[in-house]
Amino acid sequence: MSVVQELTERSGGVCELCGSDAALSAFEVAPSNGSVEQSVLVCSTCKFQLENPQHVDANHWRCLNDSMWSSEPAVQVVAYRMLTQLAAEGWPQDLLEMLYLDEEVLAWAQHDDQGTEERTPSRDSNGAVLEAGDTVTIIKDLEVKGAGFTAKRGTAVRNISLTDNPEQIEGRVNGTKIVLLTKFLKKQ
Repeated sequence: MSVVQELTERSGGVCELCGSDAALSAFEVAPSNGSVEQSVLVCSTCKFQLENPQHVDANHWRCLNDSMWSSEPAVQVVAYRMLTQLAAEGWPQDLLEMLYLDEEVLAWAQHDDQGTEERTPSRDSNGAVLEAGDTVTIIKDLEVKGAGFTAKRGTAVRNISLTDNPEQIEGRVNGTKIVLLTKFLKKQ
């Protein structure tokens, strides 16, 4: 049985965070080994906002008022992290004060907070900070090894993804997802 099937069975076929039943997929809660216990079944809205913290809609996350009481540690960790991220809104702070996590689960929830603060930002050739979802332009013809084509100068790469390496991003060129060096990109 796949992870998504197990998560669907565990959650009753709904997003474990907001309760939606549309476009469900697995979301690994970092640090994760890819197991069901370290994953959450989420809808496309929750997944997009979890992966793109700069596009978070605080009102969407009012659903955590219910889901933070889940018996699943992975759901508790995501709830804690989102409430912490949104604490400045006011209402999440009240929920955080009510939320009780076992020591192990709390350590897991706080692990990501420490890692994200130390991350070096990705910067384009001009020094502009790149964020997930940005559009960049290639400034030099680049041979794409293994794909058999050249990414031409002037090509726009939309909706980029950041990687663990601040000098690289991922994006689609000619329908193929490739890794690009940030020194050959310019943010639009």
